[in-house]
Amino acid sequence: MRALDTNVLARFFVDDADDAQAVVQRPAAIAALSTRAFVSVTVLLELEWVMRGFYALPRKDISRALRALAGIEHLTLEDRDAVLAAIDAFDQGLDFADALHLARSARASGFATFDRRLAKRAKGLALQPSVELLA
Repeated sequence: MRALDTNVLARFFVDDADDAQAVVQRPAAIAALSTRAFVSVTVLLELEWVMRGFYALPRKDISRALRALAGIEHLTLEDRDAVLAAIDAFDQGLDFADALHLARSARASGFATFDRRLAKRAKGLALQPSVELLA
């Protein structure tokens, strides 16, 4: 089984007809996702950033793509349960990176941050581990 990188996933999900290289690479990306493969958490984190930051896709489209990826049976997602929990928190308004950090910290007794927005949102969603705002 081979691992896939962010560019392969982005080419699979985003049909960028204005980018000649993307047009050429998209069929290979589709083929790569048709076989057994591994997707790491760091690649998912970067994929969300590319879809949001570079392609300016709306949250609902990003969430849909991440859920679709998680639904491909022959793909192995690193820490799948945490990824799905992070997508759920993302759907409820949390930043995807913050949601992923929290979900992957489930064994911790708490999550320390200086980020007031994260602390407030996580508390409102009753996410675990609890978020501790440092002064």
